[in-house]
Amino acid sequence: MSRTLADIGAEAAGCTRCRLAEGRTQVVFGVGNPDADVLFIGEAPGFHEDKQGEPFVGAAGQLLTKVLRDVLGLDRGGVYICNILKCRPPGNRDPQEDEIESCTPWLVEQISSIQPRVIVTLGNFATKFVLQTQQGITRMRGKAYPWHGRTVIPTFHPAAILHGGGEKSRQFGELREDFELVRDTLAAMDPAAGPVPAPEPSPGPAPVSAPAPVRVPDADLTPVPEEQLELF
Repeated sequence: MSRTLADIGAEAAGCTRCRLAEGRTQVVFGVGNPDADVLFIGEAPGFHEDKQGEPFVGAAGQLLTKVLRDVLGLDRGGVYICNILKCRPPGNRDPQEDEIESCTPWLVEQISSIQPRVIVTLGNFATKFVLQTQQGITRMRGKAYPWHGRTVIPTFHPAAILHGGGEKSRQFGELREDFELVRDTLAAMDPAAGPVPAPEPSPGPAPVSAPAPVRVPDADLTPVPEEQLELF
């Protein structure tokens, strides 16, 4: 019998599978609708996330919330937001391989429980991890990729937008285009519901392409009971 997202989060709160448990304030498991159609995956918690126990609560999170509202017409409670790592790496350094390996089962269970139709990977790290590619986010964004019966749409990490000029930057316009692609992809999956209204006119999404099949993480990176690996 599959566990609920709350059950998974309660167990993760006491996780000591890797060294990050020693320096964290608390586990940052995820936040949002446990039955969401859209799942956002980032890299790892930062300083503010570690203190508050919720992902994307700093300036980058505020930008994410704004684009969610402006393009998808949703608040944070209408989607689910999490990171690959559930604990903050010291000094916000890049995640290490054994830390990723230790945290992967939590992400697998989150996907299995939520059963999202669209997964949005935020930034280089999450995109490369989920799609198992060496291509950077600039080349990967603007397209939809099939993945275990779902659709993955990569886009920039909101923090990269802030560091690159904010809402006046070219990347911010491309971020909006990617969210429009999310909106239109959901509408195409459920045509009876009609298109999701946008608050203002937009130039439309980037063309959707169908790339070659991608490799998902090897089985040894997801050592959880077989009945919990309901990704398909």
